[in-house]
Amino acid sequence: MGKMLERMADQYRDDNMINYTIRDYRRTWGEFDEEVNRIARAFMAMGIEKGDHVAIWATNVPQWLLTLFATAKIGGVLVTVNTAYKVFELEYLLRQSDTKMLVMIDSFKDSSYVDIVNDLCPDLKDSAPGGYNNPRLPFLKSVVYVGEGKGETPAGMINWNDLYDLAEKTPVEAFRARTDSLDPQDVVNMQYTSGTTGFPKGVMLTHYNVVNNGMCIGECMKFTHDDKLCITVPFFHCFGLVLATMACLTHGTAMVPIDYFRPTWVMDALESEKCTAVHGVPTMFIAMLEHPDFKKHDFSHMRTGIMAGSPCPVKVMRQVVDEMHMTEITIAYGQTESSPVSTQTTTDDSIEARVNTVGRVLPHVEAKIVDPETGRTLGPGQPGEFCSRGYNTMRGYYKLEEATAQAIDKDGWLHTGDIAVVDENGYYKITGRIKDMIIRGGENIYPKEIEEFYYTQDGVKDVQVIGVPDKQYGEEIMACIIKKEGCTHTEEEYREMARQHLAKHKVPKYIWFMDTFPMNNAGKIQKFKMRENAVEYLGLEKDAAIETA
Repeated sequence: MGKMLERMADQYRDDNMINYTIRDYRRTWGEFDEEVNRIARAFMAMGIEKGDHVAIWATNVPQWLLTLFATAKIGGVLVTVNTAYKVFELEYLLRQSDTKMLVMIDSFKDSSYVDIVNDLCPDLKDSAPGGYNNPRLPFLKSVVYVGEGKGETPAGMINWNDLYDLAEKTPVEAFRARTDSLDPQDVVNMQYTSGTTGFPKGVMLTHYNVVNNGMCIGECMKFTHDDKLCITVPFFHCFGLVLATMACLTHGTAMVPIDYFRPTWVMDALESEKCTAVHGVPTMFIAMLEHPDFKKHDFSHMRTGIMAGSPCPVKVMRQVVDEMHMTEITIAYGQTESSPVSTQTTTDDSIEARVNTVGRVLPHVEAKIVDPETGRTLGPGQPGEFCSRGYNTMRGYYKLEEATAQAIDKDGWLHTGDIAVVDENGYYKITGRIKDMIIRGGENIYPKEIEEFYYTQDGVKDVQVIGVPDKQYGEEIMACIIKKEGCTHTEEEYREMARQHLAKHKVPKYIWFMDTFPMNNAGKIQKFKMRENAVEYLGLEKDAAIETA
């Protein structure tokens, strides 16, 4: 990763690399590389050795990117922390990851990161900066504070701005010796999975994993040095780190990062910076399309980008193409364990392929569909579990050999848990998660099919379909709908719409009007939480107990 940055800095030294629109931070490729080197030398002066873990807990601030590349240049491993974490989750991550240094901002939304860290580490304030010692977190030695002018540096922490002087303690020769000692197969990043079952697991990704995946992703969008990507998705997630940052890095593409998603910030940035591309999950695109100021913005310079993270509604996809001028938008599919993209559509694919599939397998990646019960490889048109194998497969889960063996079989195939079908031309379609599949009276029902139907109906802003326990059929269907403003349709009217267009066993028994869907901080809708809430909402605790017995 570090060598790739240096190559781009040599090639495009005086050209723009990063522009922030709501803060004063703009850098050329040459300026950014030099700043990274200074931070990297400071990290070395603080005792970060090859293989040490450095965690970062922050929104998409410039220091996030500086920490990413500085850590990569000295052989460290960047541990990404979800911005929504509270004290219990943070303690687990810092302890499980053996983090040696934590870089953090002051706060985000309703969470004071400083208060959380002081709650977790009450004796930090009595420690000399860089000399912290806590038996509960035996590896943690330093906390670096990115305060951005919000007052004094909390006791026991090191201010980010002091790093620039601290760098002088590391000779340039020692820094260069370290960078020259690295290998592309070294682990460079640990991403913690959402943990929908059990505790989150640290996915170990190498330079080779993420740099090459970013290269292939950028190729699918035909990225060039003339493009400019607005990064709305969080850096702590693979979407921001690989599909955005690494795709730009490998193609010399300029970045316009947004601290965190706000529709107006994004639309203003797209217009003022004349961005040619933007990434987002479907909910982000919906938020922009539905915003009252949407039509006030000029999107004529837009060309491409990626919609991913959750199933992409056909209707929304067509709106993005028609109303945001993103005629070459692509769809990507994968998971953190595959660095993360395995399949992607391209700018040359037909609009039908780009709205109905997740594309074909990326170069140098293999994929197959297997029967989840028998492991038998299935042919075109037969739904089964999507499995992949290739350069993008993770090194494994950190300190979890058994879990790694469950995810990657003896032949190197990564089992995703996603249900997919492939057609005769090699285009894949994801139909749901194995655990999201609804089985009603023996009939397999894929939520995405019902969701796609409701997206075409009047008054539906967003919809998610889940299965809820039922004594008679095992499971029943529930459609959770966010209505457009002013919509007066009733539950029964939405059921009748389904009766008119879908098979009887696909008609939802329950309709639940909601204002928002529960999501993790990467924008992924958490269906398991929706199901838990629905059980309580419908009073189905007894049926749920029968189902799990």
